[in-house]
Amino acid sequence: MRIAFVAAIAGGIIVAAVLAMYLSQVPTKDYSLSVDALKDEQTLFTNARVVLSNTGRMPLTNVVVNYGGNATDVVGTMEPGHKTTVSPPDGAQLSSVTVTADPDIKIVQPYRAPIKLPGMIGS
Repeated sequence: MRIAFVAAIAGGIIVAAVLAMYLSQVPTKDYSLSVDALKDEQTLFTNARVVLSNTGRMPLTNVVVNYGGNATDVVGTMEPGHKTTVSPPDGAQLSSVTVTADPDIKIVQPYRAPIKLPGMIGS
């Protein structure tokens, strides 16, 4: 009897944890875009990329990434849950990136640098 009681409590905790993880990933806004701009400076070169994720419930249209100046990428339409990665062209200034999309989304995101750990390549 005692083992059944403990098993029921453990099962309830597991069900609650799985339910909480699922509900935390359900989009709450109709239109939402996540932008992660990364700039990794090495000794001889610099790697840069911008990861775009449609975190909303509706498709985003006319998604455009502006790296500064005339350097742009047109992504077009992004369906809900879709993720895409774009890279700035050579010579683009790597201070910040501006992403626009319809309806009325404009995000200006500075580039972030990854943490450099001793002993890792590029540190």
